Amino acid sequence: MFEIILSYIEIIQQELLLFCIVWFIIGGIDDILIDLIWLLRSFYRRFTSYVSHQTIEDHQLLEEPKNISQKLISTDQEYHAVFIPAWQESNVIGDMLDGCREAWHDSMINHHIYVGCYPNDDDTIEQVIIAAKSNPNISLILCSKDGPTTKADCLNNLWRAMLRDELNLGIKVKSIILHDAEDRPHPLSLAIFEKLIGKNDIIQLPVIPIPAPGSPFVSGHYCDEFCESHAKAMVVREALGAALPLAGVGCAIERNCLGRYALGKNNLPFDVDSVTEDYELGLNIGSAGRGAVMVRAKDQNGDLIGTRAYFPDTLESAITQKSRWTLGIALSAWDKLGWSKLKVKEGSFRYERRAYPPKQKLFPLPYNLVENWMRLRDRKAIFTSLTVFVAYVTLTLTSLLIAAEYLGLYKVTALSPMMQNAVLITSAILLWRLIMRSSFSYYHYGFWQSCLAFPRMILSNIISILAARRAAIIYIRYCFGGAISWDKTAHTNVPPKLNLSENSNVSIKLNNMDVMR
Repeated sequence: MFEIILSYIEIIQQELLLFCIVWFIIGGIDDILIDLIWLLRSFYRRFTSYVSHQTIEDHQLLEEPKNISQKLISTDQEYHAVFIPAWQESNVIGDMLDGCREAWHDSMINHHIYVGCYPNDDDTIEQVIIAAKSNPNISLILCSKDGPTTKADCLNNLWRAMLRDELNLGIKVKSIILHDAEDRPHPLSLAIFEKLIGKNDIIQLPVIPIPAPGSPFVSGHYCDEFCESHAKAMVVREALGAALPLAGVGCAIERNCLGRYALGKNNLPFDVDSVTEDYELGLNIGSAGRGAVMVRAKDQNGDLIGTRAYFPDTLESAITQKSRWTLGIALSAWDKLGWSKLKVKEGSFRYERRAYPPKQKLFPLPYNLVENWMRLRDRKAIFTSLTVFVAYVTLTLTSLLIAAEYLGLYKVTALSPMMQNAVLITSAILLWRLIMRSSFSYYHYGFWQSCLAFPRMILSNIISILAARRAAIIYIRYCFGGAISWDKTAHTNVPPKLNLSENSNVSIKLNNMDVMR
């Protein structure tokens, strides 16, 4: 009887193993193609663009000093409007706003910070008022409804407040910069936005997760994922000419571009029915405008210019956050955005519709093909989580069969040569994936963090499986009339500030930029 049960278990194990092998190989080929394109592009630019183009220095970024010490008044100068939506962020919003003041006080770039709060969130309002006393560039904007609504609804309230200032004060806004209440922006981020936003509709800076103290695995796995995504995947998307999804923080959108986009949406650019409005906004603008660029640059201290933030440090909060991403990107956005159906003339490519230099034709592929490939990669999260779950079940059944054979209870059937080769191929793909992730972690965080990449990959898979399950349940409820709400992540601290030299003549070389001007 026991042997019969084990024989059925072996049949199930073999079927599941075949399922996993097929889809792991397909997914592995997809990832390896991205890796190869990134490697080819990196070598190409190292021996061509970086040799023939002069890097951008600090005096080119900060060529027009401007006075930002006075409160926002009527002026002909252009301003950058910083949008910060906040709901129950009293623990971090004060430190974040103080960090903005310290980081940008000497940037010589005009900016104004709009912080969106809800009438029923007194603690957050109090912290914003305290921060505004020492920074006249901060405006507290109360949303029209009690919270929480959605992050997009809060952003729309900030958009309306900015429009009122444009009309009443006669100011001119150059870009809208998005940040969250737990961010630590880099002192030189405004300078990059000021220099490049007029030539592109969207500028995205890297998001740099900081491992939370006491949480090297849950919090740390975000480090591995983001450094690989924002140093490779996003760079490849831009190189191929696909639209870039916004990260929601550390990004600037050209004001007139966002205004034109809002005209077709009742003058509300952010979709209130979306939980990933930044992702959808980036794809929509990228499909119709001059596109986005991912800017990677280092300051004089060798620090990457980007947005630093702590990410969830508990399993529950990480599942909540990733389920929101999965719901918005893999499920809800699929319904709203569908697949690319942009009509292009025969023989033409996406690059001809952009203000990119000729060098971007390194990979001249049809836009529809590239865009749908990238959207498929975004939306495969649900199926990938299912495949990984099946793989863990297969591993458990395999271990059970091996133990039974070791105890002399059952004789396991040997795999066919074809299946053995397939297992070897799958193992090689997994090893390559681990090498790539560890390499990016080593480059951004050092040796110790790269050593943790493998155990954190296992934890990441578990979190993704649980997040996919939660996202699917929420999506089913939404399909039957459930409301979308701000399923936000609780934050407790803000990363420490970055110190640059007191000498304002900072040496910046944008050697890793994806645009050469």
